[in-house]
Amino acid sequence: MITKKKSIFAPFSALKYLFKKPHTLLFPFEKKEPAARCRGLHLNDLEACTGCGNCADICPNQAIDLIEMPGIEAKPGDKGERPQVDYGRCCFCGLCIDVCPPGSLSLSRDFYHIDKTTDSFVYLPKDEKSDSESFLPSTEYSLLKASLSHRLKDNKGFDTDMDYSLIEFERSPMPMLSPDERKSSFVEIVKGFSEEQAHREALRCFECNLCEAACPAGMNIRDYVLAIWQQDYHEALRAIYKTNPLPSICGRVCTHKCEGTCVMGKRGEPVAIRWLKSFAADQVPLQEYKKVLGTEHIEPLDKNIAIVGAGPAGLSAAYFLAIKGYRVTVFESLPKPGGTTRYGIPEYRLPYDALDKDIDYIKSLGVGIKCDTLLGRDILLSELHEQFDAVFIASGLSIGRSTNIEGTDHAHVFQALPVLREITQGKEIFVSENIVVIGGGDVAMDIARSMARLQIQKYGRVGVTLTCLESEEIMPASREEIDEAREEGILIIPARGPERIEIENDEIKGLHTIACVSVFDESGKFGPKFDKDDQSFIKAETVIEAIGQAADTSFIPKEVADKLEYDGHRIKVDARFQSSIPWLFFGGDMVRGPDVIHAIYNGHEAAEGMEAFITGRS
Repeated sequence: MITKKKSIFAPFSALKYLFKKPHTLLFPFEKKEPAARCRGLHLNDLEACTGCGNCADICPNQAIDLIEMPGIEAKPGDKGERPQVDYGRCCFCGLCIDVCPPGSLSLSRDFYHIDKTTDSFVYLPKDEKSDSESFLPSTEYSLLKASLSHRLKDNKGFDTDMDYSLIEFERSPMPMLSPDERKSSFVEIVKGFSEEQAHREALRCFECNLCEAACPAGMNIRDYVLAIWQQDYHEALRAIYKTNPLPSICGRVCTHKCEGTCVMGKRGEPVAIRWLKSFAADQVPLQEYKKVLGTEHIEPLDKNIAIVGAGPAGLSAAYFLAIKGYRVTVFESLPKPGGTTRYGIPEYRLPYDALDKDIDYIKSLGVGIKCDTLLGRDILLSELHEQFDAVFIASGLSIGRSTNIEGTDHAHVFQALPVLREITQGKEIFVSENIVVIGGGDVAMDIARSMARLQIQKYGRVGVTLTCLESEEIMPASREEIDEAREEGILIIPARGPERIEIENDEIKGLHTIACVSVFDESGKFGPKFDKDDQSFIKAETVIEAIGQAADTSFIPKEVADKLEYDGHRIKVDARFQSSIPWLFFGGDMVRGPDVIHAIYNGHEAAEGMEAFITGRS
């Protein structure tokens, strides 16, 4: 193509722009205010950050690494690491901000960094609270000194907006019976997730593993939640059974401490880890368990182990020993296995078919369970020592504690656990129109809600009052139990101490209480203080105490007890629950509890300990 030759004076035509106002800024003498949501250098609230690593996972340029930071320790809910940004890689896309569950990360409106070397491009973001020296007011800030350590104060730009976030902060609602539907029966109040709801809930998980560090059993939570999202329920079950052989039980009544550390709960609702566990177990029929879990054939070993107590600890130990080929016999004093999960937790929280599913699978592995067999009465500890290679005692906490206030010797003053046991067995129990429960833990809630159901069946109304030393903020019972109890018509009066039970003509008239101003002393030890001038009266014909339980060790003969070491009132054991008598192991609530998931962990570790003892590896 032939073009017209330009004049030799054409270059001088640019001179006409010399006296026109330029479109560019005369930096640094002229400044333009950045946009309100400008995406500049990072800010991080180090206290709110959990080190979950979601920012690093999503970064398309691999510009973020998690590093250990001095002064920040790893703990449940916090990995102890903080994100470090390489600004040689960062493209300021803001994805790290969008996926930060606690909302600790944001982008400032600063985008200047002046330095002679590229080494300074790597930076661990902080905010004005944690690095006040680097963030200066406008009167002290100089653009000529602008850098990662010379920043303008109060200059936040791009931040997360929960309404437009990439994160789903609200959990899938759990279908439940309404208070009116549930309060007159013992039908399970939780209906369970549908497949669609479970899939949506599993999708909320960021796989950061913070929950696993908080789980006493060290469950592979990330693995089974991921498998649920992938709709691979067999794999989910396999992941659960690596550390927990009671998923149907634990998926309903676990204290779910894992959810308390879930990073999603920082600004929204934690992933429903407990309900997802029960969902996974419910998806696989019992008859498929052996094939799914690879236990169709187990090579038997010529070793026998005795377990006392068919509660979570005993059943857990039995499972982990059975899959290794050991011959296990469990001795249970009550008519059916399950321990407190059957005879202490009401059926509306833990239905018997779910309980039996977990137990029946363990029995199918060859574990023998002898019920109605009380150690010390039907069989002696010395006989177990003679007949078995190792003995694990996990008999739980079967003795209720009493306030021992005036009137507790009356026939209509009961302990919570024996009453719950009788309800489970279908026995007829005394139900009055007005009942007061003393205690603020989950057992107190269980007995209060159970008695309320029986009152409705008998009188058509609820007349249960629960009172405890603790204020509502520090009550041991879970928040959901407190809320559900109130929904069912139970009156809760916290921060009161029982003074005496009023009895007239051999009939209980009610409970006198005084204000409890504090439960613990300055050192954190139990030492309640009362204001005796602040008195009140609760009308009742029945009083039920639920202030704690203790272990019954009367089955231990003196010659054995004298050889045991103790840690306070509890039998001392090592990390694998072996006592000072090598063949004798103790675990479960009687050693560390009460708590279902801790008991399961106890059983697992005790199984490892017994195997080490038998094989000589201890």
